[in-house]
Amino acid sequence: SILFYEAERSGALPPEQRILWRGDSAMTDGADNGVDLTGGYYDAGDHVKFHLPMTSTVTLLSWSAIAYTDGYTAAGQVEHVKEAIKWGTDYFLKCHTANLTFYAQVGDGDIDHAYWGRPEEMTMERPSVKIDAE
Repeated sequence: SILFYEAERSGALPPEQRILWRGDSAMTDGADNGVDLTGGYYDAGDHVKFHLPMTSTVTLLSWSAIAYTDGYTAAGQVEHVKEAIKWGTDYFLKCHTANLTFYAQVGDGDIDHAYWGRPEEMTMERPSVKIDAE
């Protein structure tokens, strides 16, 4: 269900968000490196953002929208799948902060997996990790 992707959104949520029990979260992601890494999707029901698996997910979601357009149309989900793809791709653009620089993760798996709460109430450090030419 496309609703899963809306439930996994990070950052400032749009007014049309259909998961009403979710709110804005992780609004300082990237601040440790002076960049804005708000947005994107949380991974696997926890609160780390692993960007390489996220790119794979958004790619497969995009291909599904192409391959199964008729199914999305019949289910009335075409606009929702487009919004889900755009949420991810807009975030990836933020993660590419300079030529040869891509932020590949936000959050620490060990710290995150010890937290069993809502992302809206997180207080732990969320380090951002980049890949660059160095």
